Amino acid sequence: MLKLAILISGRGSNMLALITAIEKQNLHCKIVCVIANKRAPGLEIAKTYGIPTKLIARAEYASKYEHEIAVLNELEKHQATWIFLAGYMAILSAEFINKFGGQIINIHPSLLPKFKGLNTHKRALESGEVRHGATIHIVTSDLDDGPIIAQSELFIMPNDTAETLENRV
Repeated sequence: MLKLAILISGRGSNMLALITAIEKQNLHCKIVCVIANKRAPGLEIAKTYGIPTKLIARAEYASKYEHEIAVLNELEKHQATWIFLAGYMAILSAEFINKFGGQIINIHPSLLPKFKGLNTHKRALESGEVRHGATIHIVTSDLDDGPIIAQSELFIMPNDTAETLENRV
């Protein structure tokens, strides 16, 4: 059985979608932990599903390196074999990424390679895009890069705002 860890920074909507998909499709995997790098409502959602959670607040560590060591220790404790970045708002170091050898998956809110980084919905609207969506990809040391696993797209509506587009994506 695959042991999945999910890293989050916020409300946990992508995490909840993963939990639901695993349950509905009876997938041969288990979410062994959810880790947040700041206080995140998603931790409470994970707890309601009986998933172990851990807040490893970046602000409590003197350096990014020390924070990543704490996250790695937690992942090792749960023997996670795959990591999902589901709204995880931090850039992982190449050293962290290399420890998992292509077994970190990111859910990114744009149709990569367009709109890497932050504020993707606003940037898609400002650039006059007709379509927008989400990409699931293997994480590499290059920001929002790596082999694409899947993409889902939707049409941008004339009355969309960054907020409505975010909700629809």
